[in-house]
Amino acid sequence: MNLTVPAVPDAVVRHAQTTGPLESPWIWAGFALLVVVAAAVAFRYRRRTTVRRWAVAAMVSCAFLGTVTAANSYVGYVRTPKDLALLLDRAGGPLAAVGRLIGTGDRNPGTRRVPVDAFTPIVEQFDLPDPANAVPSGRTYVLLPPGYHDPANRNRRYPVTYLVHGYPSVPEDWLGPGDAPGTLRMSYLHRAISPMIVVSVDLTAGQSGRENDGLDLPGGPRLGSYLANTVVSTIDRQYRTLADRGHRALGGMSGGAFAALNTGLQHLDRFSVLLLTLPYDALTNEKLLAGNRDLIVANTPRDYVRTMPFPYPVSTILTAGTGAPGDIATAHRIADALRARGQPVTVHLERGYNHTWHTARASLPYLLAFADRAFR
Repeated sequence: MNLTVPAVPDAVVRHAQTTGPLESPWIWAGFALLVVVAAAVAFRYRRRTTVRRWAVAAMVSCAFLGTVTAANSYVGYVRTPKDLALLLDRAGGPLAAVGRLIGTGDRNPGTRRVPVDAFTPIVEQFDLPDPANAVPSGRTYVLLPPGYHDPANRNRRYPVTYLVHGYPSVPEDWLGPGDAPGTLRMSYLHRAISPMIVVSVDLTAGQSGRENDGLDLPGGPRLGSYLANTVVSTIDRQYRTLADRGHRALGGMSGGAFAALNTGLQHLDRFSVLLLTLPYDALTNEKLLAGNRDLIVANTPRDYVRTMPFPYPVSTILTAGTGAPGDIATAHRIADALRARGQPVTVHLERGYNHTWHTARASLPYLLAFADRAFR
């Protein structure tokens, strides 16, 4: 069954596509120019040892900074000085002190964010360990709709959209490079969606550098179970949710999109909507499942979708950038497999984007609008 891509107001789209000041190509181009200047100085004063050494050191430093900023311009990970401050703060040690100097000393930035206006979501954060599933800790970020705490809304309940980060990444990234707070604000401002709760889930199991695809790994951690059961139950218990599958969406980007697809299909009793950007439909590393063929097949949607039962329908949107042919092919392959099983699905392409946070950020308004339409 084919669905249409939901309409999104132009102002919301433009906001999601706008690059931040630290993503500007002028930054790395400036460092590249300084490399040339430093090289010219080193050559001009090649017989003066001290000057030459300083010039070479400046050249190497600028080359390094140019490479880093060029990569950031392409990927879209650090958009603003505030994003940079939070990134340095997470790194700890001397870098954390630099981060505080740049703009923040808050080591848990989600716990005290105060809305700046009537359309800005309220961001809360808490740790959610789950010893039963061998998950030591998980920083859960909850974006509550404006007015959630107003006495007038004390009896109102809300649908929930869960978002999973990619790899290597952390849940804060849906708040930073993913700009979920900004996109939600613009979506509320322009009445593109109804109020919802958005949850950014931590599937790192305390090791952000370890790729795990959101799986129930042999010997633990059991991340799919943690997400579908522990996280969902906790959110339903602590917040005023519409606690049924018809009002829950699960999404993610890149590796997080695989985790959302695999977990969502394995827990159709929990989720009725899948929001997948930069998607995968196969494991990135079969060694994660210790070479167990039964587990590998059971966690490879590309293989099991065509025969799995669908006791409940699931609506799906897949998004990709036109600059990433592999993502486009995967998105259409997943869509075709779901359509063949009678499931409603649509594909949206972002022109000129690649497999980066730029694409995930630009896609988010469509993911949220799709979830909102499905909730209704």
